[in-house]
Amino acid sequence: MTSTASSTDSPDLRQGRAPHEQQPSWQQRLRRFGYSADPAGDVRDRLVPPYAEPGPRLWKALGLPPVLAGRLTRLAGWGGPLLVTLLAGVLRFWNLGSPKAVIFDETYYAKDAWALVHRGFEVNWDKNVNDLILSSNGNVPVPADAAYVVHPPVGKYVIGLGELMFGFDPFGWRFMTALLGTVSVLMLCRIGRRLFRSTFLGCLAGALMAVDGLHFVMSRTALLDGVLMFFVLAAFGCLLLDRDRARARLAAALPVDADGRVRPDAHTAETARLGRRPWRWAAGLMLGLAIGTKWNGLYVLAAFGVMTVLWDVGARRVAGARRPRLAVLRRDLGPAFLATVPVAAVTYVVSWTGWILSPSDGSGGYYRNWAATDGKDSRWSWLFPDWWRSLWHYEAQVLDFHTHLTSPHTYQSNPWSWLVAGRPVSYFYESPAPGTDGCPADAGEKCAREVLAIGTPLLWWVACFALLYVLWRWFFRRDWRAGAIACGVLAGYLPWFFFQERTIFYFYSVVFLPFLCLAAAMLLGALVGPPRSGDTRRVAGAAGAGVLVLLIAWNFIYFWPIHTGTAIPIDDWRARMWLDTWV
Repeated sequence: MTSTASSTDSPDLRQGRAPHEQQPSWQQRLRRFGYSADPAGDVRDRLVPPYAEPGPRLWKALGLPPVLAGRLTRLAGWGGPLLVTLLAGVLRFWNLGSPKAVIFDETYYAKDAWALVHRGFEVNWDKNVNDLILSSNGNVPVPADAAYVVHPPVGKYVIGLGELMFGFDPFGWRFMTALLGTVSVLMLCRIGRRLFRSTFLGCLAGALMAVDGLHFVMSRTALLDGVLMFFVLAAFGCLLLDRDRARARLAAALPVDADGRVRPDAHTAETARLGRRPWRWAAGLMLGLAIGTKWNGLYVLAAFGVMTVLWDVGARRVAGARRPRLAVLRRDLGPAFLATVPVAAVTYVVSWTGWILSPSDGSGGYYRNWAATDGKDSRWSWLFPDWWRSLWHYEAQVLDFHTHLTSPHTYQSNPWSWLVAGRPVSYFYESPAPGTDGCPADAGEKCAREVLAIGTPLLWWVACFALLYVLWRWFFRRDWRAGAIACGVLAGYLPWFFFQERTIFYFYSVVFLPFLCLAAAMLLGALVGPPRSGDTRRVAGAAGAGVLVLLIAWNFIYFWPIHTGTAIPIDDWRARMWLDTWV
């Protein structure tokens, strides 16, 4: 359909005023801070911006003909992310079974995972069983006595899948976290590419996460937080795909003028239906799996739910809706809720299937028989089945545990210190004598073998400035990309400030680490400068950004021994303890 938008439907032509005069008053006030939003041009490009491509000067400098340059550009969208992922995978799977030990909370989750995949519920293990598992290659009987645990089963099922494939040993229980950690780098590259419309910045974000120490250690340890991070990032990626597809569908519904440009139209923008949106349903599934791994996924569900609705408001506003919030309320809010909250809730309940199907005679999962014993006189017994009431009681007990956990721990930390890596967590430490366990014979004194869960310091410190830049860009430039990154960080970080008395740890921050890497990539991209900048500006910016990236990579290499449990002389270990709080 071809038509010319009327002056009442086209904000940039209304009454012949200049574009900056037609902007809302808040936009005009923000112009003094650098905000600009030119509504002129093809609305299609504003709804679904094209991907950036390297300029001809780059290919000319490399001596590549246009045909080959075009092929490389097309291949880079997947080729670049796959190369970064290959690097991340080699790093994470190298010597994955070392240390051959049950390190930190692997003592809970590795054994819980093994019990889940064999019995459907967690069990009580003998306190000395760790040594037996390591010495017998996992050939130990699984107890039958149910154990009280405080985290849902999804993450442990994920760990258990690796144990089923490769055995009940360190390599087996770390395999799936290493795999998800590697795949998360690929996802971040593609997410960053779609977010920034730049293959380079997407690969840069993925490469930064590939060389982050905290992500590296969490990918090589059978803990739940790395699994949670994977599902949160996957949900964000699904919503980003949904955003692009919904906006493309909206752009296709808008009228086209005589010059072939898509023009805004109030009626279309307010009444167009955006389809079934399967990627939003997929996001609901991912968020349900996140909550089924650890409960703090609930905060992410709430934040992402608001974010995707605000994206719809923005899309309809750009398309010309006079009252975009009302249009979203009528057309999008209900489907958005149904695609996320109920889907996540059903996914969470289904994840308890093993526990639900276990016997209710006292030989099944913990509290599985509560409805038939202590809860048999409940006034809700006529309405809900026994398994539901037993599960509800179990969850109530878990909630009480989480809200009153104040037991002190050597490595607990306050969330105020997380962004600067103030108090990392030591997962494993040994002091081998010279000539043993990799300690050089001429070391002179004992060596140190440590697995320290700490982010690459320079990356995290750069990310602190990147977060300030992102917040500035979102508030003053109204850049939705910055708002999306800030939403991801705040959803994983802000809730912990409400639990100041609770025992919490720095490694929880791995959940929002991908968004810190996106923020750092955005800052580095700004440092390089926009394509329209002059050669001198671009060269200087690229040199500065390149130096920062190389320093971050060097920093990761420098800390490699204390991420992998490599024996080093004690003086070398001390040299890596940059802050007193790291010891």
